[in-house]
Amino acid sequence: LSRRLVTSEANEQHVELPPRGWNSYDSFSWTVDENAYLQNAKILAEKLLPHGYQYAVIDYLWYRRYVDGAYTDSYGFDNIDEWGRPFPDLQRFPSSKYDKGFSQIANKVHEMGLKFGIHLMKGISTQAVNANTPILDIETGKPYVENGRQWAAHDIGLTHKTCAWMPHGFMSVNTDIGAGWAFLRSLYRQYADWGVDFVKVDCIFGTDYSPEEVITISQLLRELDRPIVLSISPGTEVTVPLAENISEHVNMYRITGDDWDNWKDVSTHFTVTSAFAAANKIGATGLRGKSWPDLDMLPFGWLTDPGVNQGPHRPCNLTFDEQKAQMTLWSMAKSPLIYGGDLRHLDNSTFSIMTNPTLLKINYYSKNNMEFHYVSGETTSNTRHSGHLSPRYPVNPTKHDGMVVGLTSCTNDQANGWFVFPQDGKSDHICRIYETENGKNVSFCLGKTKPLLASDDDIMEKEEDQTKFHLAVADINDSCLDASASRRRTASEVKLLMFSRCKWHARQMWELNDKGNLVSSYSRLCATVESSKEAVGITGARAWIATGSKGEIYLAFFNLDSVSRKITARISDLEKVLGTTFVRKHSCSCSEVWSGRNLGLLEEEISAAVNPHGCVVFELMC
Repeated sequence: LSRRLVTSEANEQHVELPPRGWNSYDSFSWTVDENAYLQNAKILAEKLLPHGYQYAVIDYLWYRRYVDGAYTDSYGFDNIDEWGRPFPDLQRFPSSKYDKGFSQIANKVHEMGLKFGIHLMKGISTQAVNANTPILDIETGKPYVENGRQWAAHDIGLTHKTCAWMPHGFMSVNTDIGAGWAFLRSLYRQYADWGVDFVKVDCIFGTDYSPEEVITISQLLRELDRPIVLSISPGTEVTVPLAENISEHVNMYRITGDDWDNWKDVSTHFTVTSAFAAANKIGATGLRGKSWPDLDMLPFGWLTDPGVNQGPHRPCNLTFDEQKAQMTLWSMAKSPLIYGGDLRHLDNSTFSIMTNPTLLKINYYSKNNMEFHYVSGETTSNTRHSGHLSPRYPVNPTKHDGMVVGLTSCTNDQANGWFVFPQDGKSDHICRIYETENGKNVSFCLGKTKPLLASDDDIMEKEEDQTKFHLAVADINDSCLDASASRRRTASEVKLLMFSRCKWHARQMWELNDKGNLVSSYSRLCATVESSKEAVGITGARAWIATGSKGEIYLAFFNLDSVSRKITARISDLEKVLGTTFVRKHSCSCSEVWSGRNLGLLEEEISAAVNPHGCVVFELMC
């Protein structure tokens, strides 16, 4: 395959810091138009660009006509060109009529000193596949020809890998053939020609895992003569082993479901973020620079609701303390900071949270970012910053009964251990031992069934499916294990057994290999099952730590409970984690970041009363 020579600018390391910016989704869902977008971009440039917020991103369905009957998974309302590629809705983005693209808007954004971004879905649209549009060969400007034949959309669309939560919208592309590469190359070369600086590719990670397409997109972006940041989404069911195969090919990757403005969503980020920090994934090698685990947008200010056909109409439901806690965790974990509210309604309190200079410095320049496990806490109604060390408070999440099925990389040891349990006169079961009770193994089993082939839209080739099977629940009629969610999930929705009506579709097809892996035919991820130990909402005391370039120590206390809590840490435990490079004596000069208070010299321990769902952040010199 031919490659265009790239400039030195394109080869530069260009994502050395976590990206910051604004995205239209939290405030407009998919209904944003050119006027509202440019108004937000103008305020972004005036107020937040001086603080590093530089990407202005149009989120999903910019190519969908905003008319009656159009919604997230509607069919037949999208604008596609003669090559099967989306172009903007001309009613909402009138400047696109000149070139069926975003060049005019991108130029205006660049003149403001900002960078222009768009949201994309994976693969190719169902409309293009059904219309069997030809594929553009960008080298010739004509339909793509290989091996003496002309290729079209029907040849490359993987109809068994439609987006689980938008099945009428998009499906994966076959990247094992030249025509699949040619289509994706024509897409991303067009976006570069429009002046795009940032692409957010959705339904390609998590349970809709499409690693071949992620890697292909990454390689195509390397061909371009302009650097483009690659962000992937949505991030549900993401594990560290899953990210191991992908992070070097991208710049941002979502590790949770959609984060909205409720505390339950915010609190569920603590555990997963800690795992990625412990695995040294923060700022690891990425596409032409570094990659950053993405905790999703900051839903502050004036918002809409998930998936609606309505623009901003309500204020953020998070309290001021909750917003500060969210901003603190995002900064301590060095997550990209993407604001989601309507900037035309940006108030002073929200602005002060988004631009806190110490938090922004931590987000960009800190190191050794990790959860700090050596904290204790006690519920209290009136405490001060000093006092005796209270009994250690368990930092573990609340436990509840039951088990959960999850998906992970098949190289993960937790994916092993599935086996066939034969039953006399009945269908075999597929089982996995998930815990031991009273010296006996406890297994989780599902019935192995061969469903009847019916007149289903998603029927797969019979020959290909001889080794595949459904997994059904014995006491629930017509209910089969499904590998991906049929709708977008929020961050706080518990990982539950994923069951839906039995259909002969790749999302419900499984294979058991010789290694004891239960492999999804849809995502090629492997199933795990374990006794559920995670609460719907995380509670208790949490803490994070990081270091600065001048010897500073940043220590954040979080109170995840709905009552006030006194949280304490010992200076000797700071030394245990950070070493004598940062802790040279058993006393520290201390100030609190959010209040700006100078707390003077603290001896032996650091303590604070933390509001419900709140936080404090200490800047220490020891």
